[in-house]
Formats: sequence, structure tokens, C-alpha cells
Amino acid sequence: MQDPASQVTDQILGAAIAVHRALGPGLLESAYEACLAYELHTCGIQFERQVPLPVQYRGVRIDCGYKLDLLVEGLVVVEVKAVERLLPVHQAQVLTYLKLSKHPVGLLLNFNVPLLRDGIRRFVLDPAP
Repeated sequence: MQDPASQVTDQILGAAIAVHRALGPGLLESAYEACLAYELHTCGIQFERQVPLPVQYRGVRIDCGYKLDLLVEGLVVVEVKAVERLLPVHQAQVLTYLKLSKHPVGLLLNFNVPLLRDGIRRFVLDPAP
């Protein structure tokens, strides 16, 4: 039996594949995010869009304008991209979002690829000892 985060990840990927099949590459990130949100909604999957992500610095909460594209079932952070290729900075962004939000799993989805499977990266934050 899969853990809850893996089950949610599978549901997100199914929804993302449906969106990519319908739209293909070439649109803005905001379009893919909105369509993915619609697909999640129609599948009955709980999510939040544009979730504020404050930075904790020296014990002080600082609102810097960072936002999670999607937080699905309170478990999985989804970062939507539509770029020529994923770069290390995109991966670092997701890992930092996981660390700041204290969520265990993240998906980086680049919709600007011919096959979506080539644009998927999954991250798991190691729990602190």
C-alpha cells in the first residue's frame, strides 16, 4: 500500500498528464496552473492555489511575496513551469519551498516539453534528525 503522499502525487501526475495532452507545450505557466487546478477540482482532489510562503529569518516571519503554486491535500507542493528546460535553480526553488513550508513532498512540473514525463521531477524532503 502506498503512503498518502505517493497516492496524492500519482493523482496530481494523472491530472497534469490530462492537461498536457489537451493543451500541449507553448502556453504560459499561469494557463497550466489554472487548468491543472480545474482538473484537480473535477477529480475531487483538495488543493489551494498561490499559498503565501513567508520566510523565517532569525525567528521573525518575513512576508517576501513567495507563493506555492499549488498545495495539494495539504501534503504535496506543486511548482508549475513552462520553460525551455529545467535548471538547477528550479530544483533548488522546490527544495527551499519544502524546507520553508515543512511539507514532505514536492513536484516540479515543466509543461513546455513534448512529453510531460520529461518535465517531471519529484522531491522528498528528508526529515530533520
